[in-house]
Amino acid sequence: MVDNRYATALVIGSVLSLLASVYLSVAVGTQHWYQYRSLPASNDAMNGSDLQMLRETFKSEDVSEKTYSEALFRLNGTLGLWWRCILVPREPHWFKQPETKMMTDCESFTLPQQFETKYKHPGNSSNDEDLLRTYLWRCRFLFPLVSLGLVFLGALIGVCACLCRSITPTLFVGLLHLLAGLCSLATVCCFLAGIDLLHRALDWPEGMDYSLGWSLYLALVSSPLQMMAAALFIWAARSHRKNYTRMTAYRVA
Repeated sequence: MVDNRYATALVIGSVLSLLASVYLSVAVGTQHWYQYRSLPASNDAMNGSDLQMLRETFKSEDVSEKTYSEALFRLNGTLGLWWRCILVPREPHWFKQPETKMMTDCESFTLPQQFETKYKHPGNSSNDEDLLRTYLWRCRFLFPLVSLGLVFLGALIGVCACLCRSITPTLFVGLLHLLAGLCSLATVCCFLAGIDLLHRALDWPEGMDYSLGWSLYLALVSSPLQMMAAALFIWAARSHRKNYTRMTAYRVA
């Protein structure tokens, strides 16, 4: 029999865990982690042709990091864990028209691109490998998957604990959620650190600005939610165990 206080803690912890999983899943699947804002391109034909070629190269599967980063810089791009997007006009000859309608053109990172080697000078594979950026790029892809996997494993253990009518496994569930929260936080840290190193290695276009997107904030919010759920699970398991030990000692006496 579980005390009402512990049952309430388990319910609240489960709701927090569910919210955190939804937030992190939405964050991983969207591209608004980082947003770039640049000055409008001039309407001369040479500049328009250059941007059109940049747009076509952006869609290529073997595009280099320097090329798609330049497209993000110059075409008001947004960057996520799995997606990169640019803001482009609908008409092919947009540079000949004063006003055009814009649309978002997105491309996903392929699996080889998620694990590709980063170099100290992006786009130049003859330079030395940048190990820090390489592992930051890979970790920011793997950590959210590990976090969601830990939460899913914790949910399975929780269901088994309910079927067995035991609260003892809840302590292990809490520890899994704690690790998941740390992985979610590490995802944001790795992403921001990798972006900062990339900005230092590339030349910024004149008049460009950047900001953090709402997808990153969702991932950031999911971390404390997972940790609060972990604290509730661990508290419920430990308190119930202490109370059970006291009741057993009282009955023996």
